[in-house]
Amino acid sequence: MAIANLKQHSHLGDHPGEESGYQAHDDLKLARGLGWLGIGLGLTGVAQAGSLARSIGLKDTGKRRALMRAVGMREIASGLALVRDPKPRGWVWSRVAGDAMDLSYLGWEIATGGSRSRGRTSAALASVLGITALDVLCGIGMNSRPNHAVQAITINPPPDEVYRFWHDFKNLPRFMTNLEHVDVTGERTSHWIAWGPAGALVEWDAEIVQDRPNELIVWQSVGSPEVEHFGQVRFRPAPGGRGTEVVVVVRFEMVGGTIGQAALKLFGKEPGQEISGDLRRLKQVIETGEVTVSDGSLGGIQYPQRPARPVGGGVGSRSVAQRAA
Repeated sequence: MAIANLKQHSHLGDHPGEESGYQAHDDLKLARGLGWLGIGLGLTGVAQAGSLARSIGLKDTGKRRALMRAVGMREIASGLALVRDPKPRGWVWSRVAGDAMDLSYLGWEIATGGSRSRGRTSAALASVLGITALDVLCGIGMNSRPNHAVQAITINPPPDEVYRFWHDFKNLPRFMTNLEHVDVTGERTSHWIAWGPAGALVEWDAEIVQDRPNELIVWQSVGSPEVEHFGQVRFRPAPGGRGTEVVVVVRFEMVGGTIGQAALKLFGKEPGQEISGDLRRLKQVIETGEVTVSDGSLGGIQYPQRPARPVGGGVGSRSVAQRAA
């Protein structure tokens, strides 16, 4: 499984977004290839509708030529969108819908005797099935990426302070809104409880698998969890002595059934946005000691807005470590 591969985490240490980038690049390359294929097939359907109908074993009639041209125009439009759109996931699934229509039509022609050559029409149907498989594979690949998020933020205190705060996993629910509770059960182990959809709770045990003080923490779920989870956070001195650059990689995988659906919602529909929000709250907690929230900002529940505290100067700017001292 994907999480099992991530347990060999050393390759993520210096380039946490590299694996995600390669996957996204491969999916996009496949989408572009399918787009050019669609354009080529579409141009053939428009320019040589009669010849295309005969080549796939259909009788060459006016209605079938019109149908071939219509399908060709659809393929050209879809192909152009796949080639030009930087985020073509929706267009990939529209191709799958078009494939289903083509398969139904060819099956209907074979069943009703509209085919002059069942062998050719069956071969055409098999070819469309192959293209459909590629379209579905591309669509699934693009859908799977939201399970992987890479985000970064710069925080004023130095790396050792931010590292100490994060290393105590009991602090994570203070800024991760989907986490209900993290219980530290050992030097490297912890038990996590998080909110899923419809108020359902999901739980799993985690273990720190790599720990470099003031630099890096890597953890992963262990045992047979409801959610397979992997996380990495790196702490780097920000340029110009401006504090700490925090880089977070989070990945989770659905286990299946209702639990799998809960996992899908664990970090929201777009984990990148969820983690980005969590890091903004982390910055507030460490720099000011609290999270500033607006009325109704958390799940529609009304919370009184707290005044923001200044980052520099005054009592309100003291760091968490300074407050604890």
